[in-house]
Amino acid sequence: MPDAAQAPALERTLPAINDAANWASEVAFEHFGLKGSVRELRKLCYGELKARGFGAQAAQHIIKRVADAYTALRANIRVGNLGSEKSKRRRKAESKPIVFRPHAAHTYDDRCLSWNYDAQTVSIWTLDGRVRNVRFACSPDALKELAEHRQGESDLVFRDGKWFLIATCEVPEPEAFKPKDFIGVDRGVVNLATTSDGDNHQGRRLGRYRRWQARKRAELQARQTRSAKQLLRKRARKEARHATHVNHKVAKEVVAVAQRTERGVALEELQGIRERVTVPRDQRARLSSWPFHQLGAFIAYKARRAGVPFIEVDPAYTSQRCPRCGHTERGNRPTRDHFHCRRCGLAGPADVVAGVNVRTRARSAWVFVNMPDPVPAI
Repeated sequence: MPDAAQAPALERTLPAINDAANWASEVAFEHFGLKGSVRELRKLCYGELKARGFGAQAAQHIIKRVADAYTALRANIRVGNLGSEKSKRRRKAESKPIVFRPHAAHTYDDRCLSWNYDAQTVSIWTLDGRVRNVRFACSPDALKELAEHRQGESDLVFRDGKWFLIATCEVPEPEAFKPKDFIGVDRGVVNLATTSDGDNHQGRRLGRYRRWQARKRAELQARQTRSAKQLLRKRARKEARHATHVNHKVAKEVVAVAQRTERGVALEELQGIRERVTVPRDQRARLSSWPFHQLGAFIAYKARRAGVPFIEVDPAYTSQRCPRCGHTERGNRPTRDHFHCRRCGLAGPADVVAGVNVRTRARSAWVFVNMPDPVPAI
């Protein structure tokens, strides 16, 4: 929360840092393509960055940030996240240097940024020198976590007219207890999460909210007026924040039940769902923007913080397999909501059946993962 005297220094510094990062990125691409290292880039860029007014530590961070960006790009290409060699997206990424937005986040270490938790102020390096006693605001719980667990570097971010410091906190994990059983969780669109206990966290309200947001965006975009553009900027990321809040609530409840009953949590491993699942055109945006991964990530980290065992299992045919007799076929699920085994006659809600199958697989996987090492033959 910089005051009127402190804000101009930050407003000048962050765009200048990202402009320097763009220059260093062009140098790296020109000399090394996508393979520049910190050591090689330092030889070419360090002197110029110092001449531009950046301190030694700030210059080092800019160089490291550019090298890390190219390392991440190479990793994404290697694992296929940008498509095949002939894909337009990959060829575009490989044909030009990486570009940083004017207000992209920049890294500060403890030499460039110091915290005073009692006064809730920071001292931060800028191009105009060290700016001291910059106030920051956070919740009492976040302040306690900062004071006890903050480690390493922090990121300075300018977003929607506000300044943010994103700090890394290394929180010690409690030792996970030995689970008496597991709670299987099936994720979906209509039902965000359905557990093997029969608890159903519906997504209808969230779906209605997102459809309403889409209509409002379309109406504002059609107007093309200055006030409409201002409203669009004001509403930016509002839908994402709402979905994040809902996912936090669902994950917190699932983990709380598991902790109270001394059970572990099991999820389906839903990687690549956007590539594997085909839906009608009018549902593509809905599926592509649905926060499946975020809900799983929230459940995973909340379980780790609570000491609850967590495991991911193979999702194949969990909604088509009968948990009683094991018969698996597509006809076992005649509709989206209902399951009816064509061999033994077991019937019930399809999402609950999927959660039970996830729980069964978690039991077997947990035993296999925690099996003691075999005694070596004499």
